Amino acid sequence: MISKNTVCLWFDGTAEEAARFYARTFPDSTVDAVYRAPADYPSGKAGDVLTVQFTVMGIPCLGLNGGPAFKQTEAFSFQVATDDQAETDRLWHAIVDNGGQASACGWCKDKWGLSWQITPRALTEGIADPDPAVAKRVFLAMMEMGKIDITTIAAARRG
Repeated sequence: MISKNTVCLWFDGTAEEAARFYARTFPDSTVDAVYRAPADYPSGKAGDVLTVQFTVMGIPCLGLNGGPAFKQTEAFSFQVATDDQAETDRLWHAIVDNGGQASACGWCKDKWGLSWQITPRALTEGIADPDPAVAKRVFLAMMEMGKIDITTIAAARRG
């Protein structure tokens, strides 16, 4: 059954490669269908992969091989809530070490330009702490990080 709402992600000929990487890397992720162009189009030929239906952590997505006209931006990102440092490290490194790029505050970008926020639940809970002083300490600690370190976040929370 096709979802009523699907995230459409634009790729320059690499939608299937990206979808297969996401399916291998993230839980509850699959490549559901690959569709080939029935005729030539501006960025490809008949028979080229045109779209890929896939799921990333339960979210239905469509990868469109639309060509080089549009690039991914940080205006869209997947935010992944992690439960512990091992999961945080595994996902961060899967993205960054596969041709991606590290950024600040838990953000990174995969080799296709798609942005990801690898966000431990401990960070989210710390920033939402009802004590403003605790929330501020956690926030300021996060601002100094690339990949989030849960031990440092816990220390900031304790003061």
